[in-house]
Amino acid sequence: MVREITATELKARRDAGRGPVVLDVREPWELEIASLPGVVHIPTGEIQQRLGELNAGDEIVVMCRSGGRSREVARYLEQQGFRSVANLAGGILAWGREVDPTLRAY
Repeated sequence: MVREITATELKARRDAGRGPVVLDVREPWELEIASLPGVVHIPTGEIQQRLGELNAGDEIVVMCRSGGRSREVARYLEQQGFRSVANLAGGILAWGREVDPTLRAY
């Protein structure tokens, strides 16, 4: 089972300088609507081909719009030997609700 982290927890960790690598697996058009600074962007459909861009030793939090795609990508990363992977529960929508209400929901 993939571990989950809340938007509030992720923000606190990033603010404290202990932030994990955040992997945004949404499509480019989604980033134009709402995005977080300082994330790695690899769309879901490109993960397999671009896996080498990620370090299996890093702590990685995977995010998408609402948490479904990112949960599948997190599961895939675990299957590929990544040891510290979590899913952002509720995705960018949760971030907007819990952390930054100025983000546009879609």
